[in-house]
Amino acid sequence: MSVDRIERETLIEAPLERVWQLVTEPGFWVASEPSGTAVEGETTVCKNEQYGDFPVRVETVTPQTYVSYRWASAFGGEELRADNTTLVEFTLTPEGSGTRLRVVESGFASLAGSEDLRVKAHQDNTGGWSEVLDAFKKKAES
Repeated sequence: MSVDRIERETLIEAPLERVWQLVTEPGFWVASEPSGTAVEGETTVCKNEQYGDFPVRVETVTPQTYVSYRWASAFGGEELRADNTTLVEFTLTPEGSGTRLRVVESGFASLAGSEDLRVKAHQDNTGGWSEVLDAFKKKAES
């Protein structure tokens, strides 16, 4: 697999504190309902009415700047392991009166399973991040 990561960013017309509050809800990108606040090392099961349940583990929290998570998007409902998870990183940067939000999801090439599974996971999530960031921006700006 030649592509191992997805990178997206958007400028949100909302203060850093508001954006930070939203990105530190574990699995906000897949959970149908808010799932608490990010605490390093904690795993939360994020429930999605359409796609099922996804465990999400908080990896790193650097207040107001960076938060990362591991999840098994291609292995819904499974326990998190090194060979079934991707790393999702959110970086926040103040920009004028708003906040630039950058997301990087990586680790697709290391997923267990077939090449077709890895390619499909990358394709699914590539489209998904555009939708997620659009919805996130609207929520943060409202």
